Amino acid sequence: MSRQLLIYERAVPVSSEKHREWSVKSGSDFSFAGQVNSVPLMAVEVPGAAVEYPIVFAGNDDEIMPAVILGLRDAENLYLEPSGAWRGRYVPAFVRRYPFVFSSNDEGKTFTLCIDEDFSGCNQDGKGERLFDSEGNRTQYLEGVLTFLKDYQAQFMRTRAFCQKLKELDLLEPMRAQVTLSSGQQFALEGFKAISRDKLKNLSGDKLAELAKTDELELAFLQMQSMRNLQSMVERVQAPVTASGGNGAEKAEAAAPAAKKKATAKKN
Repeated sequence: MSRQLLIYERAVPVSSEKHREWSVKSGSDFSFAGQVNSVPLMAVEVPGAAVEYPIVFAGNDDEIMPAVILGLRDAENLYLEPSGAWRGRYVPAFVRRYPFVFSSNDEGKTFTLCIDEDFSGCNQDGKGERLFDSEGNRTQYLEGVLTFLKDYQAQFMRTRAFCQKLKELDLLEPMRAQVTLSSGQQFALEGFKAISRDKLKNLSGDKLAELAKTDELELAFLQMQSMRNLQSMVERVQAPVTASGGNGAEKAEAAAPAAKKKATAKKN
């Protein structure tokens, strides 16, 4: 389970027998997400995330989900301060739910609440929020965690249905972001898909009306608009100083097609 869930190292089932004396102290340190350049995004999050993140679709032919790009290179998160503080106004729910996560061994019929025991905020010193009271009952904090994750899972199913509709309408196409630094160095961010504006425009009136009625048309336009945030991400990269003493301009361009996988974010 260590790398399957991106930011989780050792997620184990939560139990009163094992974790009765455990507490979780969380705060503004998101260092645990420092080595991922993309994380999954639920459809309900698109309006808030599209303001400052590039949103793409990542995965494979069997399962594709929205994701926010956090870095332009492998193991790079440009939305973290050196202190571990998050630089964006909106923090994706995938990140906010940490160190907790649901796991399932029966294809989603039942779920087990797990916690990453390697999270630095986990302790048995009473720091932060207790998971269980002295009698082994769930605390209000743990009940709140369960409510959050249940809602997350419900949104995951709605997001899966949204992506399935995009596939059925053949609206997704491979994309490739070409990045040029001030030093002249170039590299590509590949392995993701985006909604094709031309394909969307060519949909029948009935199909467009159907998407509009469910607010999915709005989500489609927000995803396309969010790709402009790639340029602001490039500006976050510390470019080498030029001979004249200033930083040269950097740019990012989106083009198609793509084949490799550098921006892929796995589902929950």
